[in-house]
This record gives sequence, C-alpha cells and structure tokens, in this order.
Amino acid sequence: MKATPDFKTVIQNQLQAMAQKDELFAQSLKKENKNINDCITYIVNTVKASGCSGFAPDEVYAMAAHYYDEDNIEVGAKVKCQVVVNHSVELTEEEKAQAKEDARKQAYADEVAMQKEKLTKKATKKAAKTEKKPDGPTQTSIFG
Repeated sequence: MKATPDFKTVIQNQLQAMAQKDELFAQSLKKENKNINDCITYIVNTVKASGCSGFAPDEVYAMAAHYYDEDNIEVGAKVKCQVVVNHSVELTEEEKAQAKEDARKQAYADEVAMQKEKLTKKATKKAAKTEKKPDGPTQTSIFG
C-alpha cells in the first residue's frame, strides 16, 4: 500500500507532537529500524485484521505509537487499499482572501464567456436569417 501524503502527514504530525510531550517516546521515534512507511503498513494490516472499517483518530495514533514502541513487531505485507483521512484544512486570513479573489475572478470569467456565447449564437441566427432573404424584390410565380 502506498499511503496518501495526507495520511502520512497526519500520522507524522501526531507522532511528533507525542514525542515533544514524552521524552521516552521521542527515543522510540528515533529508532533506526523504524520508518513511517512500515508504520503505515502496520496500521493498515492491524485495521484489516480487526474486520472494522472505521477507527477514531486516537485509535490509529495508538497503533502508530505501538509500532514505534515495540522492537519486535510484525509489520505484515503491503496491502492495496485506500485510506480516508478526516481532517479539515485551516486557512490563514490571507489564504481566505486570496481564495475569495480567485473565486470572484473565476465567476467573472465564466459570466464573460457565457455572454460571449450568447452574442455568438445571436449573430449566427441573424446571419442565417439574412442569408435566407434574397436581395431585391421577389417575384412570385403564377404557375405554381
């Protein structure tokens, strides 16, 4: 399994936060025979073995900590799967302002494109009508 960058980042951030609060765990996190990819594989295999499809974040973080704490732990085989990460992104005020400005520009561009399309359709219809009318006076036939 190749973890999504978001999943790895969430797990790594939580492990770093735990290490800042707990010096003993900080030492476990530095073990040379441990890495985030194997940690993710261990978590996925543990989840798979449980038969459950959803876990609270604290349960997943506990699995990650357990992987780093234990020296003789079986990681398991890589699993093809997708991992859903439930987290929200917090934007700065500048990022929010930029997103709003980008949305305004996009809405304006969409409106301009729509108006241009309407005008093009009108011009096409008008040209089609003009082509149907012959120039000059028309002569009607009395024969038929």
